[in-house]
Amino acid sequence: MPKYPVYFMQKELSMHVGEIIHNIRKEKKMTLVGLSDKSGVALATLSRIENGRMMGTLQSHIDIAKALEISLPDLYKDLSASKKRVEVKTRKSHADVFMHDKKATSEMLASGVLNKKMLPILIKINKDGTTHKEETKIGIEKFIYILSGKIEADIGDNKYELTRGDSLYFESSIPHYFRNVGAEECTLISVACPPTL
Repeated sequence: MPKYPVYFMQKELSMHVGEIIHNIRKEKKMTLVGLSDKSGVALATLSRIENGRMMGTLQSHIDIAKALEISLPDLYKDLSASKKRVEVKTRKSHADVFMHDKKATSEMLASGVLNKKMLPILIKINKDGTTHKEETKIGIEKFIYILSGKIEADIGDNKYELTRGDSLYFESSIPHYFRNVGAEECTLISVACPPTL
């Protein structure tokens, strides 16, 4: 979560522009890769802009607008529109997936997390896989709920073995990671509050 109040206006602009780019790209049946190729804007940058985690530069906005065949002002319209109070994500919704290693992935379950008060993630860990070690700033809390499988949660100097239906709530400034100690893939929901990005 950004620390500086001066960033709030940029955050709102980022969210709005990202949503417009995403919607127009989908309407034109264009993939992120296709938009990246046509605009010259890096794929990772486009993904972050669409998900509200990055504002991008004026030049990147110009290049994206040209690639989408819209005018630049179209990216900035309705800036005063009220925030969405309800957001639905279906299985087919666009999602950012991050690889911890070849055996563990994290999938964002909400878009525009910079504008949210919590960060929900679906974590999948294959047999013998682990997530990367995390340690957030003080004041961020995390909750995990095991959907399937069996994990060992390493929180500081302690280890907790959890199976389906178990949960864990902890201060995420304590170094932590999760390891699959079962025979099959394990899945869990992780919610950080406030978001750690």
